[in-house]
Amino acid sequence: MQSIVISTRKGLFVAEPSGSSYKVTRGAFIGDNVSYAMIDPRGGWYAALDHGHFGVKLHRSDDHGVTWTEITTPAYPPQPEGQVEKNFWGKERKWSTALIWSMAPALDKADALWCGTIPGGLFRSEDRGATWKIVESLWFDPERPKWNGGGKDDAGIHSICVDPRDPKTVAIAISTAGIWRTKDGGLTWEQCANGMRAEYVPPELVHAGASQDVHCLVQCTKDPHVFWVQHHNGIFRSTDDMASWTEITNDTPGLPSAFGFPVVVDPDDPDTAWFAPAIKDEKRIPVDGKVVVARTRDGGKSFEALSNGLPDQFAYDLVYRHGFARSSEGALAFGSTTGNVFASRDRGDSWSVVSNYLPPVHAITFADA
Repeated sequence: MQSIVISTRKGLFVAEPSGSSYKVTRGAFIGDNVSYAMIDPRGGWYAALDHGHFGVKLHRSDDHGVTWTEITTPAYPPQPEGQVEKNFWGKERKWSTALIWSMAPALDKADALWCGTIPGGLFRSEDRGATWKIVESLWFDPERPKWNGGGKDDAGIHSICVDPRDPKTVAIAISTAGIWRTKDGGLTWEQCANGMRAEYVPPELVHAGASQDVHCLVQCTKDPHVFWVQHHNGIFRSTDDMASWTEITNDTPGLPSAFGFPVVVDPDDPDTAWFAPAIKDEKRIPVDGKVVVARTRDGGKSFEALSNGLPDQFAYDLVYRHGFARSSEGALAFGSTTGNVFASRDRGDSWSVVSNYLPPVHAITFADA
């Protein structure tokens, strides 16, 4: 069975299968802020660390996280002399890696990787992270300086979907700049969030692709023309390869809230997806202080609020966009801002405690034990 790899504010932890649940058995980078971890199915674990004032670091392990080697951190090109960019808040935007927010295998070449960062640069490596090159076609797009931060000061690339039909087709989601897709390995890009709705912008920008604060984008493996999005305004689904989007709102039967950060789709069933609903904007806590997972099995027409084994009162766990994952074996796990981690082996019908004592969880993924 696969293990759970947990990225937290104070280290990277591994929870291994134990009876009907999982048990945390080891850790790495203890005391350091691990912002994200990616497990490459072709081999290699990657861990991104945010050292604050001391910068961003990237590490790789070739022995399932037992030992780690520091590798090159993606670096931006020199900013043109005299050029000053300002973000939405009026603060100067520097061409410097502030956070590694996403990674994915670039499946067109054996050792290639994609990496998404703040302030909005997408990078590619051809050698397992030994060297990186920014995707210039995206970074130098004339609209890019207008991208805004969502939860961060600057825009960031947090979701990377490599199309199972063609590895040169890659979709990325940006908070806040919508969804962009390339069909030629990054040479050219198109905006694919048109049809979504942003309620926090001037009327003429409500449906503009670049206005959309997409929290998480996922693609169904078996039916790759189906995409799910957890958006700041709610849930959106596309069944026509992102040509159009259907909004799923708070009044959908069984859905406690359409707001949240993560979304997980069943790779074999495009109609089944899981969410971690919350109260939006200033609050950002579970509805009524009760932790639930919202599951749909009919493409978003209705939902079930799954709570068996989860805290049902005075619980204020928020799940970040990378804090919920599904294993290739069908297990589910999520971790929260209060350091709680829960897992399910029955598609969310019931949940078991993995840990109640970890630091705040940034990200969850699975790896072969």
